[in-house]
Parts: sequence; structure tokens; C-alpha cells
Amino acid sequence: QVQLVESGGGLVQPGGSLRLSCAASGTDFRILTMGWYRQPPGKQRESVAGININGSTNYADSVKGRFTISRDNTNNWVYLQMSSLKPEDTAVYYCNARLKRLISQAVYDYWGQGTQVTVSS
Repeated sequence: QVQLVESGGGLVQPGGSLRLSCAASGTDFRILTMGWYRQPPGKQRESVAGININGSTNYADSVKGRFTISRDNTNNWVYLQMSSLKPEDTAVYYCNARLKRLISQAVYDYWGQGTQVTVSS
């Protein structure tokens, strides 16, 4: 069984910063990619940032230059440093991991439970 547990959400003023963390735990897997998605109120879930095992990253245009994704491959953590936050960044943020089971070689997507980020004065 694989679990993703997120932390770090909260209320922040416009222009402020937050750091989200996500830890993947379990056995018998190798993580291929990790990423962050978000779902604003009344909207569909969208990709925010991703990082693969080699450290290559990608970002949504709306967060480029403001958000930074990083990962700790040894401990299976992924982080999202968010700066210059705007009210439109308000959303539930979800951690995602695409991983391969070592025995079956099957590839699965796992999701965290979500953490609320609210940007408001």
C-alpha cells in the first residue's frame, strides 16, 4: 500500500509565501514522477508543477517564476515552494506520484488527500 501525505497549506496574504510538502510511504515501489495539482473553487483540477527522477521540472505558465518544485529522492518527498502568491492561487492542492511496482512492474498514479491554500487579505 502506498500513501501520500501532504502538509503546509493555510491562509496567506497576497504577495506572501507558503511551502507545501508531500511524503510518499509504502513498500515495493519506485517513483517515476511527482507533481502538484490544484483545484480552484468551482473549477477542474489542473497541473501546477512536476518533477521526474532526474530532476527535470515543468510548470504551468501561471506559476512560472513564482513556484519551485523540488524532491528528495532518498526519502520520497516532494516540495512546492510558492512565492508572490495571488488570490487566484487559492485552491485545494494535491500531491501526485506516478510510480512503478517493483514486482509487477505495473504503473499507477497515487494522490494525496489535498491541502487548502487560501490567498486573501
